[in-house]
Amino acid sequence: MANTRLQRIAAQTEFMTDIDVLNYALTLEHLEAAFYTLAANFEFGADAYGNSIDDYLAAIGQHEADHVTTLTQVITGLGGEPVAAATYDFGVTDAQSFLMTAAAVENLGVSAYNGAGAFIENPELLTAAGSIVAVEARHAAYLNQITGVPAFSDAFETPLTPDEVLEIAGPFIVG
Repeated sequence: MANTRLQRIAAQTEFMTDIDVLNYALTLEHLEAAFYTLAANFEFGADAYGNSIDDYLAAIGQHEADHVTTLTQVITGLGGEPVAAATYDFGVTDAQSFLMTAAAVENLGVSAYNGAGAFIENPELLTAAGSIVAVEARHAAYLNQITGVPAFSDAFETPLTPDEVLEIAGPFIVG
């Protein structure tokens, strides 16, 4: 990763401040927001219920962009410096690889938020993070459903450490 600040935040196993946790979340939201801009390159058709997958992906992409905006504002409001977006290569070549990657990215985001939530000290920030992770979980469930993966296979989500998240998401970050 070319951005050493991004690497430092994403690779740490513990967070020193709430701003560190928020920048970690922002790192993932930047990745997701950038990913969904690629959806316009493909046509997805309708899901099993007749809903336009293209429209749903556009809505998910807007959610991710909204998450970036909100996290950036909160970090700035707390006196922190928001991490910048990186350069990404997701390796998607067609609609199916896009959907499979989207499902993987959303499921990773849920596990990342759940892993980082324990480090948030300010209860108001924990509530805000919870409101984002709930939406991320809905994205993941929808994408799991349309890619043939059970929408809710387990009774509990598996939280991931920042190092585990970096191992999975790191290859997407090229600069």
